[in-house]
Amino acid sequence: MKIENLITDHLDLWSAAVRPKSSAGRGTSSKLELTGIKKLRELILELAVRGKLVPQDPSDEPASVLLERIAAERVRLVKEKKIKKSKALPEIGEEEKPFELPEGWEWKRLGDIVEVLDSMRRPITKHARSNGTYPYYGASGIVDYIDDFIFDEPLVLVGEDGAKWGKGERTAFSIDGKSWVNNHAHVIRPEKAVIVDEYLVYFLTACDLNKFITGITVPKLNQARLVSIPLAIPSIEEQHRIVAKVDELMALCDQLEQRSESQLAAHQTLVETLLATLTDSADANELAQNWALLSTHFDTLFTTEASIDALKQTILQLAVMGKLVPQDPSDEPASALLERITAEKAQLVKEKKIKKEKPLPAISEDEKPFELPQGWAWVRLGTLCGLITSGSRGWNQYYSDVGSIFIRSQDIKFDSLLFDDRAYVNLPNRTEGTRTRVEFGDMLMTITGANVAKVAIVSECFDDAYVSQHVALIRLIDNSLNKFIHVWLTCNGGGRKLLLDLSYGAKPGLNLNNINEVLVPLAPQDMQETILERVNELMTLCDRLKSRLATSLQTQLALAESLVEGALA
Repeated sequence: MKIENLITDHLDLWSAAVRPKSSAGRGTSSKLELTGIKKLRELILELAVRGKLVPQDPSDEPASVLLERIAAERVRLVKEKKIKKSKALPEIGEEEKPFELPEGWEWKRLGDIVEVLDSMRRPITKHARSNGTYPYYGASGIVDYIDDFIFDEPLVLVGEDGAKWGKGERTAFSIDGKSWVNNHAHVIRPEKAVIVDEYLVYFLTACDLNKFITGITVPKLNQARLVSIPLAIPSIEEQHRIVAKVDELMALCDQLEQRSESQLAAHQTLVETLLATLTDSADANELAQNWALLSTHFDTLFTTEASIDALKQTILQLAVMGKLVPQDPSDEPASALLERITAEKAQLVKEKKIKKEKPLPAISEDEKPFELPQGWAWVRLGTLCGLITSGSRGWNQYYSDVGSIFIRSQDIKFDSLLFDDRAYVNLPNRTEGTRTRVEFGDMLMTITGANVAKVAIVSECFDDAYVSQHVALIRLIDNSLNKFIHVWLTCNGGGRKLLLDLSYGAKPGLNLNNINEVLVPLAPQDMQETILERVNELMTLCDRLKSRLATSLQTQLALAESLVEGALA
């Protein structure tokens, strides 16, 4: 099958094979990796360097003849003392050759056909650089522009450290003209009569160079390993044909990628627009009508992880706005619940079980993000709490293999308490700890770092557990309210937004006042139970959609892998 047909006959498969990015965190513009197109690019390069992308021409001069001529020329230049004699590299063993070569191709080590110019490169610290027009290169490309240059010729750069060396990664790239290179990229001058710069770049990109990497703490492709890399070398004429074909097919992949990204963006916009009709519903009855219209298109609308996540957030938003279920006028109003909490709080203060708090500021109309249904009330979170605190500093000195559980910010993930690696502290008797001891039903919130404002409910009974200084402990007077408040605090258009708006800065973080004063829409207690039942029901539906999507994506990825394997067979 021609490679063009492999692309054009399976456009839907290459476009549909996607998966979530591993590092799609706060501020990430796209949460999907176009895995099918990535695989297609890797396939094109793999076919190219195996001699399967363009037909061989028997009239081309074999690479062996060319290499012999270059070797003889080098011997002459050494004899005339125009170049230094380099240390001979070992022959390439059969076990080092990853595939069989076509007729007329040869295996050669990189060091035999390039000159390494690493001794000429020089790093310049950021504060010592002067702005200019000459590119200043590092391991993965241009780092800066400066007012001086070292090199002025076509060269190939290969990442030495701080780069990615996997198959398909931008490990190597070509440069031309006046430039400066720091010590994080190897500088290579290819033997122009033997190898085309772009062919060398494509070959190194097609390879998994991780097997040549040394070091664990600071992984590095050192010069000795670099020059030992075996290269598959066709004739110069075929190299030019390969480069032209790869360029053509990569341009086709670019078009496919742009189309896929545009379609995904348009799809997400459509989903968000239609979901907005739900949150804009005047009441539960209008919502039911809009939901019925939307539900007939579930199979076409909710086909990506991002769209299902948007649906989940819409459900949470409707829940906290009082629009998810019809209101029951016979429910005891939230004001009565608030009176009971206030009375119980006063009694606990009187019994010296909790400390009397400073009065919280009154809630102004401008602060209220939306209008609440009849019987609901806006309150500050601190009003509902007997304790809001955070862990003491310096407890890392008490780390131990056994002892009390020590809950850190990294233990709060996906708004749940999830321990990958439990930490323990062994506290001396004199250490103050009662204040930060965790109880069943408490809510824990991260208050520093990129994970700020994530919140979990403590749903298991610990014998003895404490929070670190990066975690806030929130203890309600009435623990039965924690699930509804958790919904509010995990809603991107609700409590989470209010807290994140306060946390932005050079060092994202929240203080205890921020948490005390954050607004909460308090629903009647019976209504909270009704809302939570509906939220759980709809979240189960979303999880089923996600599971079905994951199965579908796995099938598409497997089909893409199968096409790749078939093309390389």
